[in-house]
Amino acid sequence: MAEVSYLCKRIVVSTKLVEPGKFYQLSVLDRAMEPYRLRLPISIALSCFPIMTGRLKRNNLGHWMIKCNDAGVRMVEARANGSVEEWLQHADREKELKLVHWQAMPHKPCFWSTFYVQLTEFVEGGLAVGLSCTHLLVDPICATLFIKAWADTTLIGKIIFPPVFHPLPRWRLGSTNFKPYNDLINHYRYHTYEPTAVSELKHVTLTFAFTDSMVRTRMAAARTTCTSDDSIPSPFETLAELFCVSLSKAKGERQGLIDMSICLDVRKVLNLDKGYFGNCMVCNMVNGEGLHKNKLSDAAMAIVEVVGKMDTEGVSDLIEWLQTNKDHQALSVMNGCDLICVNLDCMELYSIVFEDGFDPFRVSCYIEQVIGLGQVFILPSSDGEGPLSRMVMVTLDQDEAIGVFKDSLILSFSPTVLIGPTELPRPF
Repeated sequence: MAEVSYLCKRIVVSTKLVEPGKFYQLSVLDRAMEPYRLRLPISIALSCFPIMTGRLKRNNLGHWMIKCNDAGVRMVEARANGSVEEWLQHADREKELKLVHWQAMPHKPCFWSTFYVQLTEFVEGGLAVGLSCTHLLVDPICATLFIKAWADTTLIGKIIFPPVFHPLPRWRLGSTNFKPYNDLINHYRYHTYEPTAVSELKHVTLTFAFTDSMVRTRMAAARTTCTSDDSIPSPFETLAELFCVSLSKAKGERQGLIDMSICLDVRKVLNLDKGYFGNCMVCNMVNGEGLHKNKLSDAAMAIVEVVGKMDTEGVSDLIEWLQTNKDHQALSVMNGCDLICVNLDCMELYSIVFEDGFDPFRVSCYIEQVIGLGQVFILPSSDGEGPLSRMVMVTLDQDEAIGVFKDSLILSFSPTVLIGPTELPRPF
């Protein structure tokens, strides 16, 4: 069993100083989310990411912003016994979280690093790269963008996709067509007043791998009930409805399905560059009332409909509402009181290569603390497993996780279990 020992902690700064008096104002989507050979390349990469090396500060309106002062990113170097392969054979949520370092935000964060990097070297071969950061500044897409830039700097000496920093577009600014009551706004309005509490239950993360053929089979079944090509579920929507039904059973829902909050990256919807650096994920609710757990197609169509409403008009109205609504600072929709299902299809995880011949072996994503009913993350699998293959990470309390692990609906697709409950053997 590989155990992690921490060797040292250091501050890593960029190689290029930022000009004095430079600040980055956080957008409304930001505010709504209330070592070795690699050390020099990370310093070079950080020169393009001044928001990462700065420190949090309040502006005159009381909103958070980043003071760019080259204070640096905290780096932890660690060592683990055994090999990466041995580690993964026994991996669970607690063990994976030992591969990332995090320190909670203090009351006065003027000296607090908002980003932490942990490099864990395995004695018998392999390296784990862990990045943790406050969700106030970036989403998982941005985190991947930085690691990709760091890897490209290490491998070829330059960044292929540099970050882009600018305010969110306000296409509705001054418009008389602004609609303050669309479905997206109503979802965020609900979370403004809905209290959220950190669950005291022990949480377990299950990780399933679905092959290309498994996903295509489920999509083909859903296609037979579609009325048009526009309503055919995507791989994300297909797996989202699968786990919505399974989790509803695990949580003991007798009538209908559990409500699920769908979270999507909206960079493309807003016509933003893929390198846009900042929070750009938006949530909308799938109402499970009236949906039957024995009719997968009903759940799939409900999810397709909700995703369709997260269009340019709807998201632009939401941004304008957040700009004018003073209560939105209390929101926590990315990790609120609902069951949340996050689409991370666009994360280019397996193109991150630090050294020729050493491709990523496994990628995981966690959002802490777990609040509400649980989390479902749908991520791409490695390129060699087919374009529609996906990895699904499900975080629930322990009893519910075991229910999903044993669910006949999930078992019928025969996914590979990469991480399962430690109390039970892995059946496939």
